[in-house]
Amino acid sequence: MPSLKKLVSQTAIYGVSSIIGRFLNYLLVPLYTYKISMEAGGPGAYGMVTNVYAYTALLMVLLTFGMESTFFYFANRDDVDAKKAFSTAANSVGLVALLFWIACMVFGNSIAVSLGYAEHPEYIRMMTSVVALDAFQAILFSQLRYQNRPMKFAFLKVLFIVLNIAMNLFVFLVAPSLKETAPALMSWYHPADQVRYIFAVNLLCTSLITFGFIPEMRNLRFGIDWGLLKKMLKYTWPLLLLGLAGILNQVADKICYRFIIPGAEGDAQLGIYGACVKIAMIIALFTQAFRYAYEPLVFGSQKDKNSKESQAVVMKYFVMFTLLAFLIVVCYMDILKYFIQRNYWSGLRAVPIVMMAEIFMGIYFNLSFWYKLNGQTWWGSIFSGIGCVVLLAINFIFVPHFGYMACAWGGFAGYGICMVLSYLVGQKKNPIPYNVKAIFGYFALAVGLYCICDVINTGNTWVNLVLKTLLLLVYLGVMIYFERAMVNRVMNMVTSRFKKNKTDH
Repeated sequence: MPSLKKLVSQTAIYGVSSIIGRFLNYLLVPLYTYKISMEAGGPGAYGMVTNVYAYTALLMVLLTFGMESTFFYFANRDDVDAKKAFSTAANSVGLVALLFWIACMVFGNSIAVSLGYAEHPEYIRMMTSVVALDAFQAILFSQLRYQNRPMKFAFLKVLFIVLNIAMNLFVFLVAPSLKETAPALMSWYHPADQVRYIFAVNLLCTSLITFGFIPEMRNLRFGIDWGLLKKMLKYTWPLLLLGLAGILNQVADKICYRFIIPGAEGDAQLGIYGACVKIAMIIALFTQAFRYAYEPLVFGSQKDKNSKESQAVVMKYFVMFTLLAFLIVVCYMDILKYFIQRNYWSGLRAVPIVMMAEIFMGIYFNLSFWYKLNGQTWWGSIFSGIGCVVLLAINFIFVPHFGYMACAWGGFAGYGICMVLSYLVGQKKNPIPYNVKAIFGYFALAVGLYCICDVINTGNTWVNLVLKTLLLLVYLGVMIYFERAMVNRVMNMVTSRFKKNKTDH
C-alpha cells in the first residue's frame, strides 16, 4: 500500500483544486437564488435547473459506463499495454458519446416533450451536448490521474469553474445593468431567458476546456482493440450498474420530483430543496477529492501485503474528518444559511440528513474496493440496486405527503443500506480489520453533539454561535486525545520540514 504521506499529498492537490473549484462553483447558488428574476420563474426556475442537471448526472454515468475505474484496472495489469487500455477506453466512450449526441440533436423536440420541457427543447440540446463532451473528457482526466499529473488535472478543473463563474457573473450582474444603460447593445438579453443562459454558458465553458486536452488527444491512438474492449466490457458492465444505481441514489429524487408533484409547485419545491442540498455538498466535495487520490493508489498497490491494514486506517480517518465537516456545517448553519436567499430557508432542515447520507456514500465507496480488486464488481450493482429501490420507494410513497423531506430521508436510507450490505458481505469475502468500535464512537459523539446543537436557542445569534463552537471544540478535543499518536507524527513531520526549510535558507 502506498504510504499515507503520498495519499495525503495527492489528496491535498486534488482536494485543493476540488475545494477551490467547487467552492467557486457553489457561489453560483447564491447568485442564482438571489438573482434569478421572478420573470424567469424564481425558485421554480432554479427547480428546472436542478432537474436538468440531475438528468445530466445520470447520463454521464451511462455514457462513461464505468470506463474510468476499468481503465485503472487494466492499465495496472502486467499483461495489458497501458497506452492501449487508454486508447480503447477513450475511443469507445467517445464513439458512444458521439452517437448519443447525434440522436439527441435529431430527436431533441420529442425528448423535450417527454421530459416536460416542450417549450424549451434548446435546454435538452445544450445539456446533452455538454454531457457528451464531459463523458469524453472523463477518460482524459482519468489518464491524468493514472499518470500522477494532479497539477494539470487541477488546473483544467479550476479553469472551467473560473470561466463558468465569470460568464455567469456577466449574465446575472453585468448584462442587466448594460440592458438599462445600453439597450441597443444588449438587445439579445432577456431576463425571462436566464435559465437558457445558464445552460449556454456551461456548454461554452465545457467546449473551451476540451482544447486543454490537445496534447493528450495527439497521443491518443485512434482505433479500438476489440479483443481488449471485450474484456473491458466484461469487467465494466457491473460497474455501469453500480454507477447507475449509485447516481440514481443521488439524483432520482430530483428527477422524479416533477413527475410526483407536477407543475409550478413541484418546480418551486425542487428549487428550494436543490438550493439547500448545495450546503450539504461539503461532504461530497471531501469524498470526491479523496476518491480522486485514493482510487489510483489502491489499484496500483494490489500486491502490497499491508494494504488491508492501511485501508482500515484510512477508513477511520475518513469517518473522523467527514464527521468534523458535518459538525462544522450544522454548528454554523446560522451563518451558512445566508448562502442562499431567504425564500429558500424552509429547506434547511433537510441539510443534516443529506449530509449524513453523503457520509454513508463515502463509507460505501471505501468499502467497495474488496469487490473491485477481486474483479467481482457485480456485487456493487446488487448493493446499489437495493439501495436505489429503497430510495425510489420512499420517494414515491412519501413525497406526496412530506415533500422534499422524504427525498432527504430516502437518500439516508438508500446509502445506509448500501453501506451496511457492503460491509457485511465484504467482511465474509475479504475481511479488513476496520476499527468498528472507534468508528461507531465518533458517529455517536457527532450525532450526540448535533442533537445538543439543534436545541440550542438562546434568542441571541452570537451566544448561540459561541455555545455551538464549544460543542465543535469538544469533538476536536476527543479526536486529538484518542488520535494523539497520529497528531504527534504529523507535528513531527511539520516540525522537521520547517527546520529543513530554515536550514536550506
